[in-house]
Amino acid sequence: MRKALIVGINDYPTAPLRGCVTDAIAVGNVLARHGDGSPDFAIKLTVSPSETTTRPKLRAAIGALFSGDSDIALLYFSGHGFINSRGGYIVTTDFQKYDEGISMDEILLLANQSKAKDEVIFLDCCHSGAFGSPTLTGGTLAQLSEGLTVLTASRDSESALEINGAGVFTALVVDALQGGAADLRGHITPGSIYAYVDQALGAWDQRPIFKTNVTRFTSLRTVPPPVPTVTLRKLTDYFPSPEDQHILDPTYEFTEATADPTKVEIMKDLQRLVSVGVVVPVGEEHMYFAAIRSKSCRLTALGFQYWRLVHEGRL
Repeated sequence: MRKALIVGINDYPTAPLRGCVTDAIAVGNVLARHGDGSPDFAIKLTVSPSETTTRPKLRAAIGALFSGDSDIALLYFSGHGFINSRGGYIVTTDFQKYDEGISMDEILLLANQSKAKDEVIFLDCCHSGAFGSPTLTGGTLAQLSEGLTVLTASRDSESALEINGAGVFTALVVDALQGGAADLRGHITPGSIYAYVDQALGAWDQRPIFKTNVTRFTSLRTVPPPVPTVTLRKLTDYFPSPEDQHILDPTYEFTEATADPTKVEIMKDLQRLVSVGVVVPVGEEHMYFAAIRSKSCRLTALGFQYWRLVHEGRL
């Protein structure tokens, strides 16, 4: 029970956009399946030109998304955003002056009232940072129910940029979902997506906004992990306690005449763990020299966290 409403609007009568439909399709495609090809979200794609991008039809679709008791209800919108003294709006194709679209405060209310275990909202539109901070509070306080996460392309005062017909924010989100934001188990979360997008945008670029009220881990997509899980599970074998160092010697190095095949296989695992920042050699820059000079290797802070997961039987 993971459902996603993906909305992209290009065809505004007086202010058309170019990349929103393409962006929506890209997001829908990547969320439909995990990295191994297994099903992920049940996608409802709504793009212009279509009568479903009008205010009544889109409001009904958003209401349907947040109804029921799904595990995750995810809304993605790419199109025009608008803000005035009454708050922020996602703009629909039938917009009129003083009736520009669907209020962000209204969508927030639907999400806050939802019985879904988690609600996730991605907005790639101008002024999207207004979402989650209703005008009733002066727009200064976020009011998110437990389980709701919001990631927006820009602050409430900023525009959301397109480059070469694609939204800058969405391009980064898609990259993150394809694996750029995956942890060592291959899980991609809203928080890791934000970290990926935030690091890619400079101080003078549009600034993404992240608002959340969650108490549990939520994975939006999984991809093949950079290190096999079976290798991570050997952490407690190679390091019986997290403070222990694994002593190396020349028999670990396959280029040496004294190489021990069993220790060479252990060395391969340790080098994989070094490559993802879980293990580091002690007193040497490279594992090769640590082995040749009979030094050791140890867990990093990240390595300790994964050691703990293995030790507690959670990995």
